[in-house]
Amino acid sequence: MLNIEKKVEPPSFALFELGFRPFFAVAGLFAVVSVAWWMAVYVFGQPLSPSGVAPMHWHGHEMVFGYAMAVVAGFLLTAVVNWTGVMTVRRAPLAVLVALWLLARVAAYLPLEFAFQIAALADFAFVIGLVVATAIPVWKVRQWSQLGILSKLVLMLAANLLFYAGVFGYLEQGVTWGLYSGLYVLIGLVFVMGRRVIPFFIERGVDEDCALRNRSWVDVSSLVLFVAWFVLEVFTSQAQLVALLSLLLFAIHALRLWDWHTPGIWRKPLLWSLYLGYGFMLLGFLLKALGIWLGHAPSLALHAFAYGAVGLVTIGMMARVALGHSGRNVFDPPRILVPVFALVLAGALVRVLLPLLLPQYYNAWIAASQLLWIAGFGVFTLIYLPILWQPRIDGRPG
Repeated sequence: MLNIEKKVEPPSFALFELGFRPFFAVAGLFAVVSVAWWMAVYVFGQPLSPSGVAPMHWHGHEMVFGYAMAVVAGFLLTAVVNWTGVMTVRRAPLAVLVALWLLARVAAYLPLEFAFQIAALADFAFVIGLVVATAIPVWKVRQWSQLGILSKLVLMLAANLLFYAGVFGYLEQGVTWGLYSGLYVLIGLVFVMGRRVIPFFIERGVDEDCALRNRSWVDVSSLVLFVAWFVLEVFTSQAQLVALLSLLLFAIHALRLWDWHTPGIWRKPLLWSLYLGYGFMLLGFLLKALGIWLGHAPSLALHAFAYGAVGLVTIGMMARVALGHSGRNVFDPPRILVPVFALVLAGALVRVLLPLLLPQYYNAWIAASQLLWIAGFGVFTLIYLPILWQPRIDGRPG
């Protein structure tokens, strides 16, 4: 008698089959909605902010701990499977994680006395759940080399605790310490993951043969200097030391980008988006030093990090990861990605450089950068939502 095994058909709705799917979907949608909300508040003066926190602080919090953390969650829940060979949470447990993230985003607007407490608890529960979900596979295979990446999640939780301690009046500097710490932990995560994947992607993605250089002294010195810069920038008033360290970090990472350059990246949108996103971190360090010495607005360096670096790197990583893990060809991405990345790049340049060159039109540059962000992420989300909820085109699970 023949034992014929039936082929298991993949579900027609695959949104909760792997971590990148729901978290990239909500990240794309939230990127549009949150910046549209900020535009309504900042440009048009609409009273839409939740009570108890300054609108600018809430905008920063939601971009760091809302949008960016959704991308981080989707990336890590997927990458850990590749690293360890062990499946992370999916289906109902994954839906619970997404629900916690969503509750943290909307709870502050509820007409309840303890609305912010609910938002804080949901945010903490989401990150704790994410730590557990990513740590279990690492523990099972004893892959301790990944703990440095996972520790960034714990640092993000600590930064969010600082923020809410400031909101609730327990720590005078808590809001600013929490926001800047969260952003800089993200930048540190981009540095670490960028070092891992960007040269790998470039070597395998360009048409020409290339062998990129990675210097061990750059890896070590950039990490040590960044930690020192982080502590001095957030928790002290040592502006001159911060400026000097900023210039050192600019020079070291400029050398790294030089070592990673090959002409073929400019023909590949999934490569130049990541490369330029990394470049905006260099611009952030340069603007930080110049801002201290020349006195221009510190928000320019801040948005070089946040809009330019985090924005470009996250949309580039979402575009690539979603293609690869849905069975599509990452070497033949949708052509629409070129204008999508160009819109986000243009928005970053408008937000960071034009206020420096023509400060008299500052509010106009802010509005233009917001529109460019909304347009870029709006088109990206429309194109990628079907990819995220449909099953893999090769019939494999995930």
